Amino acid sequence: MSLSKFFVLSVLHHKPMHGYEVVQAVEKTTKGCCSPTEGTVYPVLNEFEAGGYMTSHLEVVQGRQRKIYDLTDKGRDAFKIATDAWMDVTQHILAARDAPRKISPTLPNPQSPSKATCCD
Repeated sequence: MSLSKFFVLSVLHHKPMHGYEVVQAVEKTTKGCCSPTEGTVYPVLNEFEAGGYMTSHLEVVQGRQRKIYDLTDKGRDAFKIATDAWMDVTQHILAARDAPRKISPTLPNPQSPSKATCCD
């Protein structure tokens, strides 16, 4: 799942919102790191709604009709799964960042057993 989709799920996990509010909440939540446009967010909202991850209803606010999006149980489950996956990725990123830098690459010891990795 892309980060932008994750952030949409994340802000809607807290409360139902209309599309432009989602845009603002993502920007605020990420402290400006992710500043999606409405043209990016609305297709994601439509995709999630079509997939059953959220529902929507119309609401009139200050005389204007707005479509309010709310996560379904399936959407909340997807958020939890995505959060777990991103936390796993984050641990790998932090480990790579904190690993000591090697000046020159070393060749594996042919006597040591090889280990399979998730990237094999």
